[in-house]
Amino acid sequence: MTALLQDVEPQLVWQHFLELTRLPRPSKQEQAARAYVLGRAEARGFGSTVDEAGNVVVQVPASDGRELAPTIVLQSHLDMVCERDPSSPNDRREGRIEVVLENGWVAADGTTLGADDGIGAAAALAAAQDQHVTHGLLELLFTVSEEQGLEGVKALDPALVTGRLLVNLDGDEEGITVGCAGSVQTFVRRRFEHQVAQEPGLEVRLSGARGGHSGGDIASGRVNANKALGLVLASAIERVPFRVARLEGGVSRNAIPREARAVVTLLDHDLDTFRAAALAELEALREDLGAVEPDLVLAVESCDVRSTAGDEATAALVDLLVTIPTGVVAAAPDRPDVVETSTSLNVVQTEGDIVTFASMTRSASAAALDEVAADIRRIASDAGAEMELVRSYPPWEPDLEAHLLGVARRTWRRLFGSDPELTTVHGGLECAILGEKLPGIEMISIGPEIEGPHAPGERVSVVSTQTLYRLLGALLDDLSR
Repeated sequence: MTALLQDVEPQLVWQHFLELTRLPRPSKQEQAARAYVLGRAEARGFGSTVDEAGNVVVQVPASDGRELAPTIVLQSHLDMVCERDPSSPNDRREGRIEVVLENGWVAADGTTLGADDGIGAAAALAAAQDQHVTHGLLELLFTVSEEQGLEGVKALDPALVTGRLLVNLDGDEEGITVGCAGSVQTFVRRRFEHQVAQEPGLEVRLSGARGGHSGGDIASGRVNANKALGLVLASAIERVPFRVARLEGGVSRNAIPREARAVVTLLDHDLDTFRAAALAELEALREDLGAVEPDLVLAVESCDVRSTAGDEATAALVDLLVTIPTGVVAAAPDRPDVVETSTSLNVVQTEGDIVTFASMTRSASAAALDEVAADIRRIASDAGAEMELVRSYPPWEPDLEAHLLGVARRTWRRLFGSDPELTTVHGGLECAILGEKLPGIEMISIGPEIEGPHAPGERVSVVSTQTLYRLLGALLDDLSR
């Protein structure tokens, strides 16, 4: 272990976590992380299995005297969202990271940290080898491509998992999570015919937004860079006609986009008026956002452009940026402070003659998911576009009478002298899929306090990680008695 965390408990957790942070592990590129897990399993003499999707199950023998206890599944995911500040020399996609410890928090300089869900994977590996943790047979389930629509767990071979008591380690707050929102993804595609560009080209780039998790941070007031760029372009086109050559924004399907850009050509060469209109709209956005987005900036620079969309297609593309909804759609009926339904335009990309607008919609209500998708389909149709609907995962419904939850609540009370907070989260958890794949399974989710997942500045609390590991060890002991 590096000197940074060598005296910080629980040392086994931080040891595995730091090893994982050194490895590039974006979704669909988890090979190094998977090899690390398999290597640790082999070194301890544990059995392991890898399915065709790349998911891993490690079989950990029971502690002496606990062989007859029920099998417990500890589940986490190996991939992470790899975001970085443009000025940072570090890049999580390439495994370059600078981990820092400051005021009781572990973070990364200029990039996402990968505590989501590296800390969960590290806790599972630590519990498996910790001589002070007593447990029955463990199945450590490490999934892949969680951050890409839960693709890994959707392809999981259910025969790999025999346990029917599962502790998900992908939580990002203290307490016990007992449910999560479901999700659908919509892909609006607008085709355009290329026209030879005769006018000067401009790149309009909006950057400096905070970003964040498009579920957990959706009610935070943070700006969506794609939507902000749409407002800038809509304001400018009223003053200066232009044609769109490219639209791009966001990099992750489930992160609030921090940057977006448009490449356009000005039809009357009036750069000063265009720039003034764009900057005026940015200033209006800053005033609305206040201190939430202090670093939002807009750059307008000349560039070469060979071809563009026509006038009609340009109007439709700008209109889609503006009208595709983003933000909180509805609060929970009985708790106005809790988000029930939201949607976020997370990725915009141009490939050839098609611009794709990819949104993720989340809700605890399956009917609400369909309603928002229908609204987006109508918007797409009005703009001459097509929409594809992908159903990502259903809501995970709480089971407050489950045996596993009852034991976990008693363990919490014994350790901490109070009742745990039971929560449902607006983000997605693989429990939603596992509940369908593994009939009869009981599940809870726990984790440490993680701030800013999916954005540079992500950090995990040291004290909360200690709480997590203490709870996990005690829970495994109680479940095996």
